[in-house]
Amino acid sequence: MSSVLSNALHRRVAGENVWLGRASDAAAAQTELSRWSPRELMPEVLPSELAVGQAMLAELDALAASKDGDIVMILLGGRGAQALHRLLGERAKRGHDELIARLRVFTQDALAPLPLNSSLSFVRDFERLLGDEFFRQVKSFSTMRTDAADLEAEMTRYVGELEAAGGADIFFLGHGPEAEDASHLAYIKPNSGAQVSDVAGLIPISASILEHHITKFKAGGSAVSAEDEAECRRATHIFTLGPAVILEARRIVQAIVDADTAPAKPRTYRRVRTTTFSADLAERARQLDQNPGRWLRLHPNVRSLVLPNVLA
Repeated sequence: MSSVLSNALHRRVAGENVWLGRASDAAAAQTELSRWSPRELMPEVLPSELAVGQAMLAELDALAASKDGDIVMILLGGRGAQALHRLLGERAKRGHDELIARLRVFTQDALAPLPLNSSLSFVRDFERLLGDEFFRQVKSFSTMRTDAADLEAEMTRYVGELEAAGGADIFFLGHGPEAEDASHLAYIKPNSGAQVSDVAGLIPISASILEHHITKFKAGGSAVSAEDEAECRRATHIFTLGPAVILEARRIVQAIVDADTAPAKPRTYRRVRTTTFSADLAERARQLDQNPGRWLRLHPNVRSLVLPNVLA
C-alpha cells in the first residue's frame, strides 16, 4: 500500500513496517536499483578502538580541508564511534575548533517512544561522550524526537531537515548482527521491506533489538538505571534512516569494534563481504531485504574499519 505525502515522499506499508520513499511503485524502485553496481567490501584492520576513532576523526579533517562551508555528518551510536566521540570532546575542551564549528550533525536511528532524558537514549550517550563544550561549538545537532506523539509525522519532519541541509557528506555506520547470519545497517531490519528509494522507516521493535541496544549501552559504559531499562523495554518502534540516505551519502565510513561483546559480528560481516549478488534485479532486491548489511556493497565510496577479532 502506497500513498503520496505532501513533501513528495511516498508512504508505503510493508507488513508492519512503514517506509517513506521516492519510488511510486515496485517498477520505479527496480529501475532505481539498476543504477547501483555491487562492489567488494575491503576491511581495513586497525589495532585498537582508539586507532579506529583516530581514523574516523582524520576522515572529518580531510573532508574539512576538501570543501568549504558546512559539513553534514550522520553520527554513529553505540560502541562503533565512542572513541571518535571522546576525541571530538577532547578537541572541543581545548578551545574553539574550526572543524566542530562547521559540523551539522544528524543521528541515524532511535527507539521510540522513549523520553529524551533516558540513559538508554542515543542523545544522552552522545552528551556523555562529546561533552558540553562540543555542544556549545557545533553548528547544529539534530536528533529524532523519540517522545513525539505522532511518530510518522516526526519521521517525515526529520528526513526533511536532513534533505534541506543537502544530504550527508559523511555517514558513519556500524554493523548489527541478526538471526540466521543476517545483519542490519542503521536499524534497517532483515525482511522489513526496505527498498532502494526509501529514505526512512518506522519498524516495530523486537525483543532481540532491545537486548542488543541495552547490552551495547552497558558495555560502552553507560550507567543504566532499572527504571530506564524498564522504560526502554516498553519501546514499540524504531526510527531508522533508509537505504536511499546511505547510498546517497558522499562518503561512508564503517566501524566495527565490538566483536567481543557481539560475537556474531565476525560471521555476519563475512557473509556480507562474500555475497554474490544476483544479476536479476528482483532477486537482488530480495537479497538486500533479507540481509540489509549488504546495502553497503552498492556504495562506491566506502571505508570499512575493523579490529583484528572481526576477521577471526
